[in-house]
Amino acid sequence: MTIQPRLVVTGRRPDDTSVVLSDGPVEPITVGAIPGSEFYLLWGTEDGHATVGNKPTEPKILPFFAGTGGTRFLLARYAPESRTPEPAGDPALLAAEVAEKLPGLTDVLEPDGAGMHTTDTLDYAICLEGELHLELDDGAEVRLTPGTCVVQQGTRHNWHNRGDKPALMCFIGIGAAREA
Repeated sequence: MTIQPRLVVTGRRPDDTSVVLSDGPVEPITVGAIPGSEFYLLWGTEDGHATVGNKPTEPKILPFFAGTGGTRFLLARYAPESRTPEPAGDPALLAAEVAEKLPGLTDVLEPDGAGMHTTDTLDYAICLEGELHLELDDGAEVRLTPGTCVVQQGTRHNWHNRGDKPALMCFIGIGAAREA
C-alpha cells in the first residue's frame, strides 16, 4: 500500500489551549526535469532559529534547502531508475520549472549531471517505502530499506532507486554553517 501523505498542524489559542490548526492531504510537486519523482513539502522554519508560542506561524517551505538555523520537513518519492524516462522537452524550460516550483533544489547539483551534490545541512532521513541506495564519495553504496535511518552531515552524496518500486524517503533538514 502506497503512503498518501497527510499533514496535521497544531497550535495554541490566545488562552494557551492546544488546537488542531489544519489537517489534510499534501499534494505532491512534480517537475519535468525529474520524471517520476514527487516532492511533498510539509513544513519548515525561517533561518535563524525556530520559535513556538501563541503567535501563529506559517511554514517556510522554500527555498528547498534551509539556510543556517532554518529547517525543512519533506517527503520525496523516487521512481525506479529502470522505469524512469529521460526528461523530455526544452532543457531551459525544464530548468525554469524547477526554479519556480522547487527553488534551490538543482543549485547544489554538480554540473556533470550525475546527481552528486553537497548541501550545508544536517539531514535526518528515514526510508518509509521501497528501497533506495545512498552513494558517497568513495563509490560505496548503502542500501536503505523501510525503517533505515540516515544522518547526513553535509556530505557529498547521491540517491539511486535501483529497485522495481517507488521509494519514499522522509527528510528533516537543518541549515548548518560549514566549518573549514
